[in-house]
Amino acid sequence: MCRVNSLTRVSPLILFYLLIIIILVCQTIGSVGAVELTFELPDNAKQCFHEEIPEGTLSTVEFQVVTGGNYDVDMSLEAPNRQILYKGIKKQFDSFTWTAAQSGTYTVCFSNEFSTFSHKLVYMDFQVGEEKPLPGVGEHLSAMTKMESSSVQVHENLNTIIDYQTHHRLREAQGRKFAEDLNSKVLYWSVGETLAILVIGIGQIVILKNFFTEKKTVSKS
Repeated sequence: MCRVNSLTRVSPLILFYLLIIIILVCQTIGSVGAVELTFELPDNAKQCFHEEIPEGTLSTVEFQVVTGGNYDVDMSLEAPNRQILYKGIKKQFDSFTWTAAQSGTYTVCFSNEFSTFSHKLVYMDFQVGEEKPLPGVGEHLSAMTKMESSSVQVHENLNTIIDYQTHHRLREAQGRKFAEDLNSKVLYWSVGETLAILVIGIGQIVILKNFFTEKKTVSKS
């Protein structure tokens, strides 16, 4: 009976915290219009993304070259009136934040046209709009309660965790690609050394065999 009573007291508390975490995650995902993706950019290629943004909306675009070549790419941001808001040449990573001066389609283009043989793997995060406050927090004139303060802190910690996970995934992808390339180079070098040793060994055997082989002289009568 004692074990049943302790479980009955703990279970609602665990369910309550789980419910808070689920609500905060849903709020984080649904409050900001964001596009987060990783795509391949072939050599001598250009790829563009389009986003409808209302006037006065704060937006941020962030990118990073994960693998390929010298880890650089050209990026440009174009407004609906063809005005270039941002242009980066051979950037490894960068971010740009702006407020839309007019409603319309904004275009982000990534170019690898300067590269003739290496394709790139590029990560992009396109966020449109500011994050809305948590529901029920800050809607009253009095100070926040302890529960509201805890909710805000959990919410901020979740956002920080998401950012850390994203950057760690990118670093892990870079490290994995570097290790795979290094493994391929070591393999090819080992195969080349093996072939060279075999050729040198066979050549030495042939030369030594010629040294110890008696040449037969043909006498003419």
